[in-house]
Amino acid sequence: MSLLSVYKVSKQFTVGDSVVQALDDVSFDVQEGECLAIVGESGSGKSTIANIILGIYSATEGSVLYKDKELPDKRGKALRRAIQLVQQNPLSSLNPRRTIGASLRLALDVHGIGEKKDRNGMVETLLEEVGLPSEFRHRSPAALSGGQRQRVAIARALACQSRLVVLDEPTSALDVLVQARVLKLLEDLKQRRNLTYIFITHDLSVVRNIADRVAVFEKGQLVEIGSTTDVFEDPKNPYTRRLMAAVPIVGRDEQALRDKLSETMK
Repeated sequence: MSLLSVYKVSKQFTVGDSVVQALDDVSFDVQEGECLAIVGESGSGKSTIANIILGIYSATEGSVLYKDKELPDKRGKALRRAIQLVQQNPLSSLNPRRTIGASLRLALDVHGIGEKKDRNGMVETLLEEVGLPSEFRHRSPAALSGGQRQRVAIARALACQSRLVVLDEPTSALDVLVQARVLKLLEDLKQRRNLTYIFITHDLSVVRNIADRVAVFEKGQLVEIGSTTDVFEDPKNPYTRRLMAAVPIVGRDEQALRDKLSETMK
């Protein structure tokens, strides 16, 4: 079942006297319970489509449907709660003047989640769910590591009890070891809470570890979409083949894949 549907979405920006076509007639579905990775180089349109899904931008043409209902340009509190965002840099998304507990509590208060008397306990539960000690609620964002701050950002998205989470380059600012731990956390939460992810990234090595399907964007167009296995092992579009050929090699199977892709591009 499709939780979200993007239908014939185009987006234009006016820059000075010029019109920039950021998205051109993009359509795809996001199935309930899956992780759809949206990949492409800088300027491919992947962040623009994420911002349209979140309601930050409005589409020039086309529509976005959530649970078969078209999402309006201006969204009320319920719809803002329904689709949550985890940003690339959690330090910039967390108020440095608030404690971690206050930031998480704010999400509960704004959306009226739970009884007031229970919300501090809910904050502790959220921290524990993302692998952080409950006493971290007293700390400031600056006192946490990058990986810990990203866990807090994930906890804040969970606080809203959303079923759909947009993850915009959520591990690109982390070192490899911390990145792996955050990805494992995201996978565990997806299974435990039956979440649906839209995972925006340029890092294809991350995609293989978390995505069920991959949508490839180039210059504002969706050029290929399919299962992660199919897109990685048998990409159809020349641009996709170039992306896959550039994935870092870690074993014989991937070296064989690179050789195969290199041959198809000659």
